[in-house]
Amino acid sequence: MRVRLRALPAAGHRRTREEERVIGVGLIGSGFIGDTYADALQDVRNATLVAACSRDLARATALAAKWAPEARAYDDMAALCADPAVDLVVVAVPNEAHLDAVRTVAAAGKGVVCTKPLARTGAEAAQILDVVREAGVWHGYAESSVFSPNIAKAHDMVAAGAIGDLLTMRAREAHSGPHAPHFWDAQTAGGGALLDMGCHTVESARHFFGKDNPITEVFAWGATLAHADRTTGEDTAIALLKFAGGQLATVESSWIEKGGMQLRHELVGSAGRLVTDTSATPVWGFIERPAGYLVEKADADTGWVYPVPEEARAYGFSQQMRHFVDCFARGEVPRETFEDGVVVNHVLDACYASMRSGTWEKVQEPKVQAQA
Repeated sequence: MRVRLRALPAAGHRRTREEERVIGVGLIGSGFIGDTYADALQDVRNATLVAACSRDLARATALAAKWAPEARAYDDMAALCADPAVDLVVVAVPNEAHLDAVRTVAAAGKGVVCTKPLARTGAEAAQILDVVREAGVWHGYAESSVFSPNIAKAHDMVAAGAIGDLLTMRAREAHSGPHAPHFWDAQTAGGGALLDMGCHTVESARHFFGKDNPITEVFAWGATLAHADRTTGEDTAIALLKFAGGQLATVESSWIEKGGMQLRHELVGSAGRLVTDTSATPVWGFIERPAGYLVEKADADTGWVYPVPEEARAYGFSQQMRHFVDCFARGEVPRETFEDGVVVNHVLDACYASMRSGTWEKVQEPKVQAQA
C-alpha cells in the first residue's frame, strides 16, 4: 500500500469548538460519481473531504487536488478507513466492489454512505445490510433522485394533497449509454440499464407512494436494442410496479437515447397532475464551436445544446450529502438507508425474473427494521 500525504493537522492538534462540528469525509472511488460526490461536498458547510482513495494513487491524488488540496490520497481502502481524520466514508466504486468496500468501512467502525444500486442482487444487498448491522455503524443509501429540488417540491405538493390521492406515476431515466467500461459488463455489474437507472425510479416511486405501501408484484420487459456489440445486458427496459394500495408506477430505463440525460416524472392524482423534468435547463442554444463540458452524456458539443448549470445541485447530490452529514452528525436515521437499498434490489430482482418469464412476478420484499 502506498499513500501520498498532504498537510493535515498534527495528531495532537486540539480542535476548536467550531472544528468539532465538521465531519471528516473519506471518499473511496475516483470515477465520475466519485468526482460528483466530491463536488457535492463543497456545498456541505459542516463536512470536509479529508481523504480520497483509488486503486490508482495518481487518480486519488488528482481528485484530492481538484476538490480538497489538504486531503490525503490513498490506494488502499483499509488505510483510508483507519485514518483518524475520517469520520464518514462515501463508497463510490463499481457495483461488484460494494460488499468488500462496506466490509472494510464497517470493520473500521466508521459511518458509511454507499452509492446506488446498493448491490447487484437482493441477496447481496442483504449481505451488505447484515455487515453494517453487525458492526453497529451508521449507514446511508445514496439515492440522489429523491433529493433533487424538483422531486422534493413535487413530493411536498403531493403530501399536502395538491393533486388529491396519488394514483399513478410514470418515470423515465435515459441517455445514450454509460461512460465507463465496467457498466457494460452485465455479468460483473449485475445487470444493464434497469439495474443502473431503474434503481432511481423504483426508489422515487416508493418515495411518492409511501414506503409503508410495498410494491407487491411487477411486470417487466427488457432487450438489447442498440448495443449488442458492447453488452449482453438490456439497454432498454420498462417495468410496471403494482403497490399494495392499488397504485401503479411505470418506470422506463434506457441506454439508447441520444442528446443528454432525460429525467422525468409524471404524477397523476384524483385532483390533478404534476410533471417534473430534471433535465430541463434555462440555458440552451445553437453553437458552432465547442464550449467545454455541457452536461452528463451530452453526446455532442456543437449544434443544438442544452447544458445543465450546477449539475450536482440540479440532480440532488448536494442536498443528499447535506442530509447525510447532518443526520450522521446528530446520530439520526437518514431518509435513505441500506434497508431501502435492499428493498430496491429485491424489486429489481422481481423485474428481471419477469423479463425471463414474461409474466407478473411477486416481489420477495425482505422484512427489514429501521436503523436504530
